[in-house]
This record gives sequence, C-alpha cells and structure tokens, in this order.
Amino acid sequence: MQTTSTNIYKSMGHSQELSEFKHGTMIGCHLCSKSIREISFLQNIPRSTVSSIKTKWKQLGTTTTQPQSGRPHKMTDQSQRMLKHTVHRCYQLSAESVAKNLQTSCGLQISTATVHRELHEMGFHGQAAASKPFITKCIAKHCIQWRKAHCHWTLERYLPDCIFPSVQF
Repeated sequence: MQTTSTNIYKSMGHSQELSEFKHGTMIGCHLCSKSIREISFLQNIPRSTVSSIKTKWKQLGTTTTQPQSGRPHKMTDQSQRMLKHTVHRCYQLSAESVAKNLQTSCGLQISTATVHRELHEMGFHGQAAASKPFITKCIAKHCIQWRKAHCHWTLERYLPDCIFPSVQF
C-alpha cells in the first residue's frame, strides 16, 4: 500500500514548475478557508509547496514566478550545438579560434573564457597530443627490409650479454 507522500513525489518532480492554474486553485482553496494540509491532499502537491505559494501570494499579491537573480546565459542551445559541432569537426582549434569562428558564423560576441567554460561543461578538456615518432614511407620501408633480413636472429642476438649476463638462453 502506498502512502500519500509517496504518491506526491512520484507524480511531481522536485524541480517541476507548477502551472498558473494550479497556483490559482491553491489560492482559491485558501480563500475558501481550507487548511494547507487539505489543499495539499486535494491538489496532490507537497505541503511545503502549498505553504510557499500561499506565503508568496500574501507578500507579493501574485503567484507568478519572479525573475531570477544573476546574469542570463550568453549562449543559447543553438549556439551550444554549433560550438559542439565546431569542436567535433576540428578538435585541434584553440578556444580563441573557436570564439572567432562563432563570432563570424553566428554573429555572437563571445569571449574565449566563455568558450573554454562551455567546452569544459560539455566534457571537452584540452590536452597536449602524444608525441609520436615521425615515420615516413622511406623509414617504414627500411624497417621492413631490416626485419626481413634479420628474422632468423634468436633472442640471444637481440639482447647483449652486458644487459643480462646471468641469463641462459
């Protein structure tokens, strides 16, 4: 048997925004002298949510969501997708060149620090490339010729006695 509190949390996510209609019905129930507990049970909403909406209505006279503090994000979802696409296409670009690329393609004035931060949030982290020996076709050809010429060598021939003097092969 499920309790009312488990039904409440299954039906509503913790960060879900309630509609204006739900806000209005809660205030209407409050004006009809219903208690917070009764409103919570009728609307299937946690008591803390009902209480906070009621308090907000008493203080501000409205239940609409107020503007959030802080600066809004510079990059939209579309510009973030373009940034991700740009990095996937050419992953060796620096943050400065990616910022210039976005400025020309989107007309978005964005700093390299913002590009760097957004890339970190997407999971891209800059790393130095692993150094690999430069092997040309000519060097590869010589290596193959050497291997073919010395394929009959034993392990004793490869390992000099000065490295492993006590090892018997």
